[in-house]
Parts: sequence; C-alpha cells; structure tokens
Amino acid sequence: MPVGNLGPDDVITANRDAELGEIARLLAEENVGAIVVTDDSGTEPVGIVTDRDAALAIHDHDGEDVASATVDEAMTADPATIREDAESIEISRAIDEHGVRRFPVVDDDGELTGIVTLDDLVATIGEQLDNVADTIERQSPEYSP
Repeated sequence: MPVGNLGPDDVITANRDAELGEIARLLAEENVGAIVVTDDSGTEPVGIVTDRDAALAIHDHDGEDVASATVDEAMTADPATIREDAESIEISRAIDEHGVRRFPVVDDDGELTGIVTLDDLVATIGEQLDNVADTIERQSPEYSP
C-alpha cells in the first residue's frame, strides 16, 4: 500500500513566523502531535514542529515569554520526508534511518500532500495481520490461537 494512502491528507501547517503560542493552540485544537512548517508558497515542507519541540522550547527560553517565540526557533528544519508513492514498508526504514516518528508526505515535485506517522505504520501492520489471521482461520477451521 502506498504511503499516500495511509495518513491524513489534511495536514496542519504553519509558516516560520508563527508564534509558539499559536502552535500550541493548534496542536491542542486539532489534536495532532506535529505541525508541518511550509515555505512562503505554503506547498513545500521546510520544517516540522512537534508537541515535544514546543515543550522543550520552554526550557530553551529560561523564563522568557516562550509563547511569542517563533516556530523557526523551535522547529526541526529540513525534515525527513517520504514520497507519496513509496510503499508503506519504507516508513519503517525511514524511522530507522532518521530516528523520527512523523514524516511529511510529498509528491514528485516535493510539494506537501499529507503526513504519515509511526502510528499509521503500526495500524497498517495490525490490519494486515488481521487479514492473515482471517485467512489462516478460514483455511484451518480447527485452528484456534
């Protein structure tokens, strides 16, 4: 199954100048763990800011008003991306290679088309294992796990 079919197409985005207070509000309102930071055209990912990044920014600002800090100060620049036509197993390889759990999904032109996470991979593997278990049970009616 291609990566583009796994995660949501409706990605929450922000620009580099957004304030962390706004990001924290978006993370809570949208119930997401990451916001993709896009270029000025709003189409290509240039960063990603996670709930963890926002929390760690408090430490980095040591008593200053972290809410008015910009996303640019807290985001991970040049995030690892994954192409929408890659097979879902590529998520596992990307997680191993980059040590992150969220990937903006891009098309051939590098434009943002979605986001995929470790959770999406685990859910997909679970569905596939259910399919395998159903096949085993149909072919071996006396089998009981």
